[in-house]
Amino acid sequence: QVQLVESGGGLVQPGGSLRLSCVASGSFFSINSMGWYRQAPGKERELVARIMRDGTTYYADAVKGRFTISRDSAKNTVYLQMNSLKPDDTAVYYCNAVITSWTTTADYWGQGTQVTVSS
Repeated sequence: QVQLVESGGGLVQPGGSLRLSCVASGSFFSINSMGWYRQAPGKERELVARIMRDGTTYYADAVKGRFTISRDSAKNTVYLQMNSLKPDDTAVYYCNAVITSWTTTADYWGQGTQVTVSS
């Protein structure tokens, strides 16, 4: 059973920074990619950033230059460093991973962590 556990959300003032972490645990063969999505009230869940197994990264236009995704493959952990935060970044942030187990490749989601940007 694969589990993703996020941490690092909270309340921050505009212009501030937060760092999210997500650890994948359980029995699996490989992690193909990991990423972060977010969902604001009344809006659809959207991709924020993704990092592939070869290190290639993708960012939503809204966060380019402000957010950085990175990983520690040895720890099965992905990070999202969020700088210059804006009120529009307020949302529940979800970790996602595409993981190959011994029998299948599937999408997994964390439980979500709230990020609130407000003065």
